[in-house]
Amino acid sequence: MDKNLGWLMVDNARLLRRAFDERVRAIGITGPQARLLLALERSPGENQAFHAERLEVEPITLCRMVDRMEESGLVERRNDPRDRRARLLFLTPRAAGEAARIRDALSGLLDQMVDGLDEGEQAAFSRILHRVSANLSTTPEMQEPAHG
Repeated sequence: MDKNLGWLMVDNARLLRRAFDERVRAIGITGPQARLLLALERSPGENQAFHAERLEVEPITLCRMVDRMEESGLVERRNDPRDRRARLLFLTPRAAGEAARIRDALSGLLDQMVDGLDEGEQAAFSRILHRVSANLSTTPEMQEPAHG
C-alpha cells in the first residue's frame, strides 16, 4: 500500500476546502457560514452541538456564527421540545436564496475535481470514498493489551 495515501487524502481535502472557500468568498460569504447553510439544508432541526461537531468547530465558535447569521435573517433558533437547554437550528426563507447562490458559486467545483476521469473512474472513485467513510466511521473495538 502507498504509505502516502493518508497524507494524500488529507491534502486533497485541504485543497478542496480552499477551493470551496475561495468560490464562496467571491459572493461575500465565509466558508464556515456557507458550510453551515448547506448543512442546515441537509439536516434541519438539529441542535447546535450536532452542527458544531459536523463542522469541526468549537460549540462557542458555532454559537457566535449562528448569532451573526440569525441577526442577518438567515438562521432561526427554536427551543428543543425534548431538552429545554438546547436550541434547534433552521434556515429562514431568506436563506434559501443564499443557499442557491452558494450552489451556483460552487458549480463546476466537482467537475474540476474529477476532470480527466471517465464515468467509470468517477463511479469507482465514489464507491471507494463511500467505503473509506464507512471504514473510518466504524469504531474498532478495543483489544486487550498483550501482557508478556
